[in-house]
This record gives sequence, C-alpha cells and structure tokens, in this order.
Amino acid sequence: MMLKSVTESFASMIHGLRVGHLTDGVIQRSKRMILDSLGVGFLGTGTEVFHNVTQYSKIYSSNTSSTVWGRPDFRLPPTYAAFVNGVAIHSMDFDDTWHPATHPSGAVLPVLTALSEALPQTPKFSGLDLLLAFSVGIEVQGRLLHFSKEAKDIPKRFHPPSVVGTLGSAAATSKFLGLSLTKCREALAIAVSHAGAPIANAATQTKPLHIGNAAKHGMEATFLAMLGLQGNKQILDLGSGFGAFYANYSPKDLPSLDSHIWLLDQQDVAFKSFPAHLATHWVADAAAAVRKHLVTSERALLPADHIERIVLRIPDVQYVNRPFPDSEHEARHSFQYVACATLLDGSVTVPSFYSQKVNRPQVKELLKKVELEHPPDNLPSFNTLYCEISITLKDGTTFTERSDTFYGHWRKPLSQEDLHKKFRANASKILGEDTVESLITVVEKLEDLEDCAMLTRLLKGPSVQEEASKLSSIFSFHHTSLPKFTNI
Repeated sequence: MMLKSVTESFASMIHGLRVGHLTDGVIQRSKRMILDSLGVGFLGTGTEVFHNVTQYSKIYSSNTSSTVWGRPDFRLPPTYAAFVNGVAIHSMDFDDTWHPATHPSGAVLPVLTALSEALPQTPKFSGLDLLLAFSVGIEVQGRLLHFSKEAKDIPKRFHPPSVVGTLGSAAATSKFLGLSLTKCREALAIAVSHAGAPIANAATQTKPLHIGNAAKHGMEATFLAMLGLQGNKQILDLGSGFGAFYANYSPKDLPSLDSHIWLLDQQDVAFKSFPAHLATHWVADAAAAVRKHLVTSERALLPADHIERIVLRIPDVQYVNRPFPDSEHEARHSFQYVACATLLDGSVTVPSFYSQKVNRPQVKELLKKVELEHPPDNLPSFNTLYCEISITLKDGTTFTERSDTFYGHWRKPLSQEDLHKKFRANASKILGEDTVESLITVVEKLEDLEDCAMLTRLLKGPSVQEEASKLSSIFSFHHTSLPKFTNI
C-alpha cells in the first residue's frame, strides 16, 4: 500500500510494530534504560522541584488513578502520575541521554507504568507489552531527530525532550492501548500542538517540567484522539507543522515494517555516573586525570594558591557556561563548577550539588581561575566533543589531560554490574533493600513477566502518611474520571 505522507508512515510504524519485531539488542537496552530511569526517578522524589509539583497535583483527583513512585498513599489520575514521575526522573538531570541529543526514557516510562496500573486489568498488560510500547516511544523520538541536522548538535533553542518526547509519549500510549492507524496519526498531530519548551529554562527548577509535561501531554493527546479529536493529517511533513521546531527539517518516509531496523539497535544511550548535564562528564573525566599531577605525597590536593590558571577546552555551549553558579541547578549546568568540584574532591557525586558543596570558599577560589577556550574542531555534539584541561601552577609548570570518551558514554557503556550499583544507590534512598532487589529481578526478566501489576506494586514504595495539601485552601478539587474510550 502506498502511504500518502511521512505522518502516515509514522502512524503505520506505531500501529504495525509487534512483539515479534523486537530484537534481543533492543530488549536488553530497553531494560537497562527502564531500570536506570526508575532509579533516578526514585532518587528524584526527594528533590524540591518534585515536592512542588506533587503539591500542585494534589488539587486533582480521579476515579481512575495511578501510583506516584515511592508514595503508596498518594495516587493521581494517570496523566498527572506520569507528569510527576517524569519530573522526578529529570529533577536532577541524572537520566539517560541519546544521540541526536535528547533524554528519551523519561517521557515514555512514566506513561506506561501509569496506564498499566490505571486501566482495566482484562486483558492484563504483560512485560512484553510494556517493552514494545516503550521501544516504539523511543523509536519515534529517534526517527524525528534524524530529520534535522540541527538536532545532531547540543540544542540552542528548544529542549529536545519537550519536543520529541511529547510525540514519543503519544506513540507509546497509542501502542500500549492498541489504537488504529488513523487514531495513531491523530495522536501525533495533537501532540505536536502540546510540544516544545525553550532551552533558556535549563539550569532552573522548570527544566524537569519539560519531561513531565512531555509524558502528560503525549498521553492527553492520545486520549483526545481516541475521543475523535482531529489534527493536521500531514503534521510531520510540514515546515509549519513539526518542522517549526527545527531550522533545517527534512522528513522522509519510514521504511516498511518488513525492513524495519530499530535505531536503538544501532545507537546505544549514555548512562550518567553523576547528576549533571552530559557535556560536563567529559570535564569531570579530564579533571580527574589531571588531578593526579596535583596531589601531594600525602594525597592532598595542592592549595588553590599554588594554581595560576585552569583552562578548559570545550565546545561552545552557552547554557553550560556558568562561571559562578549559585544554585544546584546552575551547578549541574556548569563546566566550571564540575571541573573545580572534581579537582577538589577527586570525583563528582550526588552530594556534590548540595548547596553547602556548591558554596564552599575553596570552590569560589578555584572558579576565579577557570578560563574557557573553544577549539574550532571541538563541535557541540555528544558524539564528537572532547574536553582538554590544562592547569598552570604559579611556578609555570603546566599539566594537560584530555577526555574523548567518559565511562557511561555509549562508546564506553556502563557494565551491568555498575548499572545495578547506580540503581541500588538511587532507589535505596526511598525503597527497602528487598524491594530494590525485587525491582532489579523484575526488570531483568521483564520480557517474561505475565502481568505488569507485579512491577507497579513494587513502585509504590513504603507506606507513608500523605502530607496535607498546602494548596487545598486555594484551589477547589476536581473529581474527574477518564472517559470511556471506544473504537480504538
């Protein structure tokens, strides 16, 4: 059958892909992404931005509800459960990163856990159902990013998860709920009108909302499509449609399902070892290497007054150029801070971004000595960038080290053992040891899971007393339920 448009070819892919299309490689990589996202999501439930969005979301209630991860006494309508769990995943910038640049999992996984719990359990959603829908949501994001040369670079205008993540959420929802080809196309069209957030809100508490909104809005777009709402049938073909987000948008029809090759089979993702913008991980790697030259025989770092200057040769990425960050979110997006924190402490960890660490006098003193250079061959792409760091001492001695690939990048992926170690460290902040180990086991064998209810039960976490809503006196509560969807 001849397809009429790029948009229809996407709808055909979403509708037509089956469990049999999944490869062992896609299943294994998807499970790693799911486990990592759950871990950083649990850790993120302890952040201020997560607390704020959950307080806001308490104004909503529903006859249909889903778990907020790690909060067994707090449930929300599935769209808002996906929203706050998506915010949790990105609240510390600790989630996975793909190429072309985006955070692919956070807009998709919360949608599927919310739906698998909220919707009628007949028939049951299996682990393979979840894996297929998850992989479809990731695939759609990657395919859209490949339509733009601009998308291959670290972004300057729109935050990619807020753009492609919204359509990935709609695609995953459509697949999970078994929508028709026509309804899949409408869901994509509606989702485009929900997409997009400016990169200027990077390094603020608003940035995590980009992924939470992508999860929520993609699901909402699908629900509206199921109810018969219509959008432009060529939304992905047009420069005035999805192309509005990219200056050099050049869409192409997708291959037929018979010759479908998953992008996740071709391009692995990066998993972070500390919660900060991915570009800073090259800086930390190079700074750790050069630090070895600055340690005394007593294994103490040379005093700051021995250092004349610190030069970072990195790509020109303005929103990660923050000479004197004064908040945790700015520090996560600061080449300069990550370099200085690594020099002082030997490594960067979750506590490195606590305010008492960011505001240390030793950090402030070192930050004054940092200079940035942007070599013309150091392009702003996660696939090609490098970091070279040179430290010159007061006596004129200079030490230089370079990082081309850090551990955790897709060229140098985390071992399964270290991925589990990261998950345990993150999830154990909220969950008991038995639950943490059970989650690892369930995700490791997700393709064999007959009922996703086993997964969602584990996500609830320990029983806690739900705190009183600070907004209840301001907003009236809305009691809603999902409409009964037909003809999907």
